[in-house]
Formats: sequence, structure tokens, C-alpha cells
Amino acid sequence: MKSIEGIIPVMLTPFNHDGSVDYSSLEHLVDWYLDKGVDGLFAVCQSSEMQYLTLQERIDITKCVVNKVNGKIPVMTSGHISDDLETQINELQAMAECGADVLVLVTNHLDPENKGTDTFMSHLNAILEKLPSDLPLGLYECPAPYRRLLTDEELTYCAESGRFVALKDVSCDLATVTKRVQLVKDTPLNIVNANAAIAYPAMQAGSKGFCGVFTNFHPDLYRWIYHDANKDLALADELSVFLSMSAVVENLGYPKNAKEYHLMNKLPTFNSNYCRVIKDDVIEKFWALDVLLKQIKQGSDIYNNKIKEI
Repeated sequence: MKSIEGIIPVMLTPFNHDGSVDYSSLEHLVDWYLDKGVDGLFAVCQSSEMQYLTLQERIDITKCVVNKVNGKIPVMTSGHISDDLETQINELQAMAECGADVLVLVTNHLDPENKGTDTFMSHLNAILEKLPSDLPLGLYECPAPYRRLLTDEELTYCAESGRFVALKDVSCDLATVTKRVQLVKDTPLNIVNANAAIAYPAMQAGSKGFCGVFTNFHPDLYRWIYHDANKDLALADELSVFLSMSAVVENLGYPKNAKEYHLMNKLPTFNSNYCRVIKDDVIEKFWALDVLLKQIKQGSDIYNNKIKEI
């Protein structure tokens, strides 16, 4: 099994102006992530607008990313969007054949009506029986349609099964992350925090990296704070505040605002800001969003320059 840790962007999906998937831009986006030194990629997740992708699109996007990465870093994928158990099994079996290193199960679909551990375990075990036993798996506490956090019992069961290599933790709580790190100790499962506000302290507590939405803005800064913070602890503390404050912009039209950020800064990634999940003109809707996006770029440049001077 490949170890899943480090900075793992939750990938965006580029679309053409007509709403179709833009696979050429997707390849350019992969190149951009790689140039920023990321440690892995999470394709077909909520940031990818997976709930608005057909199964065939989820399959094709995963295959495109896997082929473009060409083994340089691990690729995780999900595409797990259904509630009906039989449909979940069918879609996960299809995603399992796409060549990704890790297939990620979404916790809320394992317990669609939030009935509790018995339902979760029943659905989980039914799915595990149908998936290749040698395929590494992940877990994702996706906030949509509702945030379904794992209980300690469920997490321990998954960790000790030996089949799971990562949990994308969406607890947004440092104490929970710290406890979970201890629960999975000496198992293959790594806890990877997804909340920017606690990104640096979670790393210090044993979270194996970061897998949050602002990896689509400045993944290189998260990479430095994870891998190289010891080179300048004062700068790491300062940078962690900038990263946390920047991430508040997530609430102003993400993921479309991330596409606007790439386009505004003429990054070689997107040809269109088209979004299936958000139809609004986010620059018009959220006053001064364009100013904030420019300031995030300015701040990112400032901190990258500080890092170069170490």
C-alpha cells in the first residue's frame, strides 16, 4: 500500500463554456499541482462537483488524472454519491477500475438517514465484500448532503481492518483530530485534516498533512508548513495565521471563486469559470471578492518570497 500523507489537493473540475468537462484544462491543472510540489491528488471529490457529474464523467476524470500523473504521486478518487446501497456498490466497483491508488468512501452515504453505527457497519461491510480486497481505501467525512463524522468505534474498526489508508477528517476540531491520531496509531490509516483554521496545529498533533479547499489557491505554502516548518518556526506561526484567514473566502462562492482566482491571475489552468454547482456571478454577488482574491495572491507571493530567503 502507498502511504497517503502530505499536501493532497481536493481537485477542481474545469468545464468548457458549454458546461462539458474540459479535459485539456484538467491536464494543465494537474501540471499546476505537480509544479507546486503536492504529495498526492484527490480527484472526484466535493470540490470536483462530483454530485453534479455523471458516473461516466467521474470515471473519465479519474482516468485522465491517473494517466497525467503517471505514477509521480498517489491519486485518490471517490465519486461515491449515491444513497441506495446497490447503486453505491455499482458506482464504487466502476470507480475501482479507474487505476487510482486509493478509492475513497463517503461516510454519509454509508448511513444516509443518520441512523447510527449499526446501519453504517452494515452498509460498509456489504460494500467491502464487493470491492477488490487488495485495493487501498479511504474515508471522507464529506459535508454534503450532511456531515457524518465517524464514531471512535467506527474509525477503530476501519483502521484495524488493514484496508484503509486515510481519513479526510472534517471534524474541524483539534481535540478530535488529536484523539483520532492516537486511535489509529500503528495501523495503515492516516488522519489527514481538511480544516484550514487548525491546519498547522493539527500537523503538530500528528495529522499527516492537509486536504482542504485552499490547496487550490496556494498548495505550495501548505507544503512548506508541513515539510519545512522547522526551518523557521516563527515564520511557520505567522504563515499559519495567513492561511487560516485566507480560507474564510471559501464561504464566498467556492468552488467557483477558486476558478476565478486562477483566471484572474492568468494561471495556466482554466479557460472558463463555468461551475455546475454555482451558477451565480460570484464576483458580483460577493462584494469585494475580487479584491480579496487579489490580496490572497499578494500575500501568497509575500510568503513565498520570505520562504526563499530562509
